[in-house]
Amino acid sequence: MMTTTSRYAALSRAELATLVPELLLIGQLIDRSGMAWCISKFGREEMLQIAIEEWAGSSPLYTKRMQKALNYEGVDVITVFKGLQLDIGAPPQFMDFRYTVHDRWHGEFHLDHCGALLDVEPMGEDYVRGMCHDIEDPTFDATALATNRKCQVRPIHRPPRAPADRHPHCAWTVIIDESYPEVDFVPQLEIVAASRAYNTELAPIDPSDEGLADYSGPLLSDVDFGAFSHSALVRIADEVCLQMHLLVLSYNLAVRARANGDAALEESIRYKSLIGIAGVAAERIKNALGISADATGALRVLELHPLMNPAAYVSVDVDPDFLHVRRSPAYEDGAWISLVSPVADLPLQAIAAAVNPYLRAEVSGTESDWTVRVVETDTAAKELPEVEVCKFSGGASWEFENRKSLPLTVV
Repeated sequence: MMTTTSRYAALSRAELATLVPELLLIGQLIDRSGMAWCISKFGREEMLQIAIEEWAGSSPLYTKRMQKALNYEGVDVITVFKGLQLDIGAPPQFMDFRYTVHDRWHGEFHLDHCGALLDVEPMGEDYVRGMCHDIEDPTFDATALATNRKCQVRPIHRPPRAPADRHPHCAWTVIIDESYPEVDFVPQLEIVAASRAYNTELAPIDPSDEGLADYSGPLLSDVDFGAFSHSALVRIADEVCLQMHLLVLSYNLAVRARANGDAALEESIRYKSLIGIAGVAAERIKNALGISADATGALRVLELHPLMNPAAYVSVDVDPDFLHVRRSPAYEDGAWISLVSPVADLPLQAIAAAVNPYLRAEVSGTESDWTVRVVETDTAAKELPEVEVCKFSGGASWEFENRKSLPLTVV
């Protein structure tokens, strides 16, 4: 079977090592955009339930995909921890997980920095408790069930912080015990597992490529993405984009269940959510890779944007002067790209303006077959309100630091 060449394959190994943590962080920021619109339409309590269903209906699936891709499938806490390190729910440094392994079945982690907590603390204790109690309890276990259904993730301490500057921000035990009841699957998992996104086949990693081809070695304190081969990094980047699509497909189901048949309301929430993350993701990709702030640079950012990746899922023809988007498996799933068209181009305008506010996207064609060009104008675009909402998160301006990657041994 032929596989589609990844659009990330043209990047250098060093560029990919820079981009992958950016993609993981972008995945985390999807909710900073999406949940704002859920609160405004459905209220805080329903927003919490949407978040639970969204993550529980997707993270076990994409976690298993990454385990297979990087050859670290297992049934122990080490496998759980490796999965978290490559999960959009726990992007490196912004969600600074520190791991302790006691043995294969017993471990702990704490967060030296929780960007999500710092985002919601100004909103009040109800929002903190909602995230750190109501959402985390079922979703941590759901993530772990990709590894072992007998796994339990339980708090040692967690916010609301007392005292207010308590550090680390939270701490948890991870225990696998045959006496524990099995974690239940959620109904959404079966639906999302039937998606084209989950069943997308990506090119295998070339084991002869220079650098690490997998994560079968010891658990590391911090993943050194620069140690992976070019081939492995391409696969990781594509997998992380699929994580985002699977999360959003699960989010769509949760929103639809509360829209009560109001298709216009459902589409409005999904569209606004996409606009916000589209702009923030574009700005981070542009800055991380040092892409030029001109029309050529904007097309390059579009080409690398999660909206249009992986290539095996979203069909895009790349030309020096334009991008041509064609019907693809992503349309069949109702993924992000299905919300964009010549008459619904604000996500593309958000991306262009993030590269340079004087740039505009010109879109022509049909609903599922269209071409986008980028032109320079004399007037700076005002930042779209949906992008402003997403930039409420400290993740929008987060700066990664260089760290040493050390193997973690049993304590």
